[in-house]
Amino acid sequence: MGPRGERAVKTLGRDLCRFLDARRILVEPEDLHCYACDATRFFAFHPPDAVILPETTQEISRVLAYAEKQKVPVTPRGAGTGLSAGCTPVDGGIVIDLKRMRRIVEINRGNMTARVEAGVVLADFYRAVEKERMFYPPDPQSMSVCTIGGNVATRAGGPHGVKYGTTPNYVLGLEAVLPGGEIIATGGMCVKQSVGYDLTHLLTGSEGTLAVITRVNLRLIPLPESRRTVIIVCETVELAADLVAAIIGEGVVPAKMEFINKGGVALINVFIPKPLPLTGEGYLLIELHGSPASVVEEAARLEAIAARMGATEVRAPDDEREATRYWEARRNLNPVLQRVFKKVISEDVTVPRDKIPALVRAISKISADSGIMVGLFGHAGDGNMHPTILLPQLGREQEEMADRVIAEIVKAGLALGGCISGEHGIGMHKALFLPLQVGAAQVELMKRVKLAFDPLGIMNPGKIWPRVEQPRV
Repeated sequence: MGPRGERAVKTLGRDLCRFLDARRILVEPEDLHCYACDATRFFAFHPPDAVILPETTQEISRVLAYAEKQKVPVTPRGAGTGLSAGCTPVDGGIVIDLKRMRRIVEINRGNMTARVEAGVVLADFYRAVEKERMFYPPDPQSMSVCTIGGNVATRAGGPHGVKYGTTPNYVLGLEAVLPGGEIIATGGMCVKQSVGYDLTHLLTGSEGTLAVITRVNLRLIPLPESRRTVIIVCETVELAADLVAAIIGEGVVPAKMEFINKGGVALINVFIPKPLPLTGEGYLLIELHGSPASVVEEAARLEAIAARMGATEVRAPDDEREATRYWEARRNLNPVLQRVFKKVISEDVTVPRDKIPALVRAISKISADSGIMVGLFGHAGDGNMHPTILLPQLGREQEEMADRVIAEIVKAGLALGGCISGEHGIGMHKALFLPLQVGAAQVELMKRVKLAFDPLGIMNPGKIWPRVEQPRV
């Protein structure tokens, strides 16, 4: 039960029945417990007081009007796969679970656009547009379960970011519900728009702190004609990092370029029929898109660059099913780590691509000096690295050291001209670091924007900037 007390919670449940079917309102403790956190389980403070499962924008509008009048906190939620505690209910209140709003309203081949409800699962949408010979590039690793609304709210990315950009590059317009219940439609279905303030992209990445996103207009592109996967094995992680900068510097821009250390490869080998050799310390998993001729040519260029720089092996499977298994295994890496270690903290530091070698060296030193195991993985092609804190045992001293390691990694990234989050968002996990990147003046400006949208502060409180420092539990 949240912080409102038993009587208030019972009243809240009864009141919500005025706005939607009682069967789509959850108030039992065992149900509420499932909504106490996102994938960062160590940020779970307490469950919400109620969860609603709306099916229409109008239902959300009525609930938000009630919530503002009663000053009840509201936390929008997609699939709960986030890694920044962005949909963790800090003050109890109402969680709005959008997964039942899952209609693909329109796929328009003539305009190369689509309209979808916020609860559409990304993988379902991906397959739907591919059937029409079109392509939606954003591909977070959780794409089999994550929702498009959640992707938009956090500016989610994924491996395709290196060539195609991330979710905001494909958002043309939004339907959203403001605190108080007003429904707005920002942007539209045009690929060029210059109409006043860009509220579409202000709400994109706002992490549910300004409004509830209920529908999204998306830009599509033609489906790539051909794909080819290349795996490069390097004797050291430093060489793998140097190769990333060299490949980009040579003008080869892959669709995906993933950096994985030896420990990560050992884990994903479980999922691969032809396991990768554990003869190196750093690996690059690359996918090329283009015409059949161009992907063969680019694969040859990659092999030449790798040979010149001293890579120990280059593998380019001809079997598309084999190549697909590599990418599926990469997507499973984080869930496997969650099973192997007691606590896994996935970081999200992004640096300019030519600074990846320096970042890798800095992280390796931080790990060695602290004695904390740090997995080195990431979407290296766009500079978005995911150094992952791996704790085999839990203890106060070790967890405090892990927090210090996180702070050192973040500061190392900033010193290289990077940013504190490339795709996970700020939520609670990165809130303490926000002023380090943007400064006090920008934080105060963001707070004024928040006040204009949400004067009573009911929308996803405790996110982006902390009201007080919250300890991890």
